[in-house]
Amino acid sequence: MENVVDRFVRYVQVNTQSDASQTCCPTTAGQMALAEIIKQELIAMELADVSLDENGYLMAKLPSNIAQPHTVPAIGFIAHLDTAPDASGENVKPQLVENYQGGDIALGVGDEVISPAHYPELHNLIGCNLITTDGTTLLGADNKAGVAEILTAIEGLKHSDVPHGDICIGFTPDEEIGRGADRFDVAKFGAQWAYTIDGGPVGELQFENFCAASAKIEFKGISVHPGTAKDKLINALNMACDFHSRIPRDEMPETSEGYEGFYHLNSQSGSITQAELRYILRDFSPEGLEARKAHIRTVADHIQMIYPKGVVTVSIDDSYMNMQVEVEKHPHIIELAKAAMTQADVEPRIVPIRGGTDGARLSFMGLPCPNVFTGGYNFHGIHEFITIEGMNKAVEVIQNIATATAKQYLK
Repeated sequence: MENVVDRFVRYVQVNTQSDASQTCCPTTAGQMALAEIIKQELIAMELADVSLDENGYLMAKLPSNIAQPHTVPAIGFIAHLDTAPDASGENVKPQLVENYQGGDIALGVGDEVISPAHYPELHNLIGCNLITTDGTTLLGADNKAGVAEILTAIEGLKHSDVPHGDICIGFTPDEEIGRGADRFDVAKFGAQWAYTIDGGPVGELQFENFCAASAKIEFKGISVHPGTAKDKLINALNMACDFHSRIPRDEMPETSEGYEGFYHLNSQSGSITQAELRYILRDFSPEGLEARKAHIRTVADHIQMIYPKGVVTVSIDDSYMNMQVEVEKHPHIIELAKAAMTQADVEPRIVPIRGGTDGARLSFMGLPCPNVFTGGYNFHGIHEFITIEGMNKAVEVIQNIATATAKQYLK
């Protein structure tokens, strides 16, 4: 059997960044390439019902080893194949930091470092073995660590005689651009509930996530030669700057944490005659999200009043909602995960997801789906890293969830 680290290092060699500018599914060829690799591994493991569709959704099942298999409900584990577009995912060169003893971690041969001064969580990882990047790419632990952990756990269960029910596994494309659940066939997957293995540090167990929307604000100005511009020029760039200055500074990602929502300007473009701002809006309650949408519209109306000869247009689209309302209907699936962590000597940490997962949308599609840790940190950037100890704990927790489910229903 291949260990989780070797499996993970193989997977990160495949560039699977998703691309929001594309409309096909998956949006990049690398995702399908990785799916094909994993499909062959699933076949070699002799799992049942291995299937990879034309959209990059890969599924398989480890059949129950119980004499009366239908006495135990089928459960699932899900991870996504793609990595974030925020930093390069090509030519990833993982580096091993053995027995970390504190201080800055040099990345590659350049000046880039991961410093505990900037990432204080490193203080809690003394003695751990870390996998980092070389400072030029992201690592891809989000979510290839989850993929590797699920496969390693399933392979271990297959070679053991510990009782378990049917275990469904699924790997999705394009999660990082919000499309991972778009074409997920819940009925075909076959699980009564599932867990995404897509969290961060060891112990994270999550069943709350942001309510999310995106906002596009377009500004139309009037260009006139600056030498004769008085009372004639309407600069769309000035309109955009004026708009953003009215977004609360203490309600942005870099100034918020926990259950605090935010406005996040994630792209801007333009010229004197045309400018555009794009925001993502996040809040843990539907009411809070509606208040943020209302603020965007109020600011736009105010800018329109200041620049009556210009034009301000607002478009807002909802993305996903807080899965808490769906998952809390099934409290036993949270308790099973907590018990599985405790059994692995991991203290469960119930924390909100300051983002979204496939599970957030799948929970509203009839598949309640909390999120479990991978052992990773600093996703979406060149300072991403993961601990080997955390990956091994994730494997253990996945196996414990499967066996604890069987134990509960075989009482």
